[in-house]
Amino acid sequence: MLRDVMRKTLRILGYSIQYGCIAHCAFEYLGGIVVCSGPSMEPTIQNSDVVFSENLSCHLYSIRKGDIVIAKSPNDPKSNICKRVIGLEGDKVYTSSPSDFIRHSSYVPKGHVWLEGDNLRNSTDSRCYGPVPYGLITGRICFKIWPLTEFGFLRASPNGHRFCDD
Repeated sequence: MLRDVMRKTLRILGYSIQYGCIAHCAFEYLGGIVVCSGPSMEPTIQNSDVVFSENLSCHLYSIRKGDIVIAKSPNDPKSNICKRVIGLEGDKVYTSSPSDFIRHSSYVPKGHVWLEGDNLRNSTDSRCYGPVPYGLITGRICFKIWPLTEFGFLRASPNGHRFCDD
């Protein structure tokens, strides 16, 4: 009787560990659902839009210019940011702060990307904290889930950047 209870308990524990490992790998390497907040990516992504973020691209180092990515904030590692990739390592990027008209140029160092929000007047991005280490990128946004009227793959931003394959 006690052996049967132990056997069943160990079997349930084994299945729980197996399914936990599968779920961890799925969320870590395949992707997940993300609720975006803040105005920095407007009009492409509005506050409270729900999107799907795939994680294979960042693990395979296949992030490209124009992609919208989810990354750990360089200012606050407990929070995530959603920004567009403007420059990859070795690229020369031209930027200006929202308050001035003078454009500055800088090079993106090895192992980093330059991230900016689509809403340049209301975005804290690489213009403030500089290039972001590639290792902070956790996923690439592929399509919108909510609102349903905009459901589907994200194809291009208003400024013409592509960030998801057709």
